[in-house]
Amino acid sequence: MSEQHPDRATILPVPEGIPRPLWSVMIPTYNCANYLRETLASVLAQDPGSEVMQIEVVDDHSTKDDPEAVVRELAGDRVSFYRQPENVGYIKNFETCLQRSRGQLIHLLHGDDCLRETFYYKMQQIFEKYPDIGAAFCRHIYMSKEGHWKGISDLEQTESGILNKWLEKIAACQRLTTPSIVVRREVYEKLGGFDCRITCAGEDWEMWVRIATQYLVAYEVEPLAIYRQERLGALTENTARTGKLVRDMRLATEIIGSYLPEYLPSVVTSKLLNQAREKYARWAIRDARRVGDLGDMPAVITQAKEALKCSRSLKTIHLVSKLLLKEGARFLWRTLGIKNQHKKVIQ
Repeated sequence: MSEQHPDRATILPVPEGIPRPLWSVMIPTYNCANYLRETLASVLAQDPGSEVMQIEVVDDHSTKDDPEAVVRELAGDRVSFYRQPENVGYIKNFETCLQRSRGQLIHLLHGDDCLRETFYYKMQQIFEKYPDIGAAFCRHIYMSKEGHWKGISDLEQTESGILNKWLEKIAACQRLTTPSIVVRREVYEKLGGFDCRITCAGEDWEMWVRIATQYLVAYEVEPLAIYRQERLGALTENTARTGKLVRDMRLATEIIGSYLPEYLPSVVTSKLLNQAREKYARWAIRDARRVGDLGDMPAVITQAKEALKCSRSLKTIHLVSKLLLKEGARFLWRTLGIKNQHKKVIQ
């Protein structure tokens, strides 16, 4: 049963008598039906049948499109569809996915991401080879909103297998994407759902750290999951200007810091959390540059403040000072109708 926590949903075991397939592929969606066809096609191409794999789309009451129509067109009755009676937010929608899952292995696959053709076969092999693991993930490919591959995640180790010192690695920063990881359902039953205090970003990172405190985690070196970045209107894009993304990553760091000392020496914990704070300060500075390109100086200042809330190291202070000087000059010259003069000021 779940370790009770007021900010994490209790994931109840599947009732007796309910058929238990090996896989539950749960696909949360919200206003992304134009991408859902590609997502579903990448799953159905590997479909071993309903006795082995549950496939269900869980829609958070989309208002701009009709994901059920896509499901029926592409999959008929093979894929189940559930629509929230009202918009509940993506954390609650994730919770619904977990509660409705029946399989032994749960794969949360965002409705705008997709998979390469051997994902389920190779991930199943890992769980069969290492029966004591709680989760396993593969390398992932970054894809643009138009569908072009942009890059690949770092190699965690040179061979597939159980990860060494994974807790220390994942606690220092987010290193994987949700579509790349598969988790045993019993793990969610024990640890609970995603933390509802985090409403924008970082809920997945906190979950992967939480899992790593209790279970071994395995790794597949081949990149088999494809993560779509910068989808127009995506949550991370909408919140970049307000600083909410980095603010939630800072909150996730604090939550992780509340339980990490139970599993690692305090000096190690302190080092890892400082690394995380430095990392997310860089995220804030990166987002500040992006909104600066759009001429949004108030948003630049917001992001600069968030960077300093993450870290007050000399490195961060230097980068923020340089950022504000450059973006302030650019904003001034743009206001005066003079182009590119800020470059001369910085130089």
